Amino acid sequence: MVVDTMLGVFSEDMGIDLGTCTTLVCARDKGIVLNEPSVVAVHRGTNKVINDGEAVGMIAHEMLGKTPESIVAIRPLKGGVISDFEVTEAMLGYFIRKVQGKGRLFRPRVVIAVPSGITAVERRAVIDSAERAGARRVYLVDEPVAAGIGAGLPISEPTASMIVDIGGGTTEVAIMSLADIATCQSIRVGGDDMDEAIINHLKRTYNLLIGDSRAEKVKIQIGSAVPLEEELTMEVAGRDTISGLPRKIVVTSEEIREALHEPISAIVDTVAKTLEKAKPELAADLIDNGMYICGGGALLRGMDELLANATGLKVERTQDPLSCVARGTTVYLDTLELWKNTIDYSEYGW
Repeated sequence: MVVDTMLGVFSEDMGIDLGTCTTLVCARDKGIVLNEPSVVAVHRGTNKVINDGEAVGMIAHEMLGKTPESIVAIRPLKGGVISDFEVTEAMLGYFIRKVQGKGRLFRPRVVIAVPSGITAVERRAVIDSAERAGARRVYLVDEPVAAGIGAGLPISEPTASMIVDIGGGTTEVAIMSLADIATCQSIRVGGDDMDEAIINHLKRTYNLLIGDSRAEKVKIQIGSAVPLEEELTMEVAGRDTISGLPRKIVVTSEEIREALHEPISAIVDTVAKTLEKAKPELAADLIDNGMYICGGGALLRGMDELLANATGLKVERTQDPLSCVARGTTVYLDTLELWKNTIDYSEYGW
């Protein structure tokens, strides 16, 4: 570990929030240096990245739903875990090279945040992908821990710190104390499920078919978890499932809120179950400490208010919820000695 730290002077060590929807990379002393969609465009049937391996991230995201038959834009992560090993490796390699740049003598050390509920096989797949993509050494950190660190919570102290990380593919709910997770719940429900709920609602109610990107825009512009003081409306264009022709409709925030009820209720239930499993002294701490929410889902209007009403706790959004996990990974890398007791060295083969 000491040698690795010394070699880090000559490499661009980095932390990666490998998200289902978005990948963020944070470099030490530089903050967030990359924020791009977790999308790769490949030639159909070959998994070879188009444009000489450059159709990754934002470039590939612009192709979603618009590719010809010979090309497919892939999201290689589902529910926070790798669903396509080869494409994930290509994506990670592209991002690492983009951040590392030229002229570095050594490959970088990389910390990757992963959902706490993934299996040992899935964790091994992340490590293998990162090593093949160009990392010298890979450390995995559970997303709630990285989020807590990134939010500046006192998770190494003997008091309860609670974080709710609502990502694209998973929601992580954890109570932490003394530099480790005391109790945690992870469900594969997140922003993608909210988008899917909006798509299904419009198809069922209006016979209108829209894509994932447009559903996400609806969620961002008029989506909410609680009633709004002034309800919103939005025009949505798509394809009529009966006539097959393009059509435009107007939807309201009330109906979108109703459409989002199922995934949001699953998140609230997970928070409640985590609190039920907390030790009494930690639960008592939370009365004063409250809980913090981060991830893209934390930006949904009224999510903090809904959780506060459901639990009776004070709920706050972290500063910059989208980058909270990524920022935590670099702090984790700088303070590995503090976390050494939580690292499972057997999964790395060292």
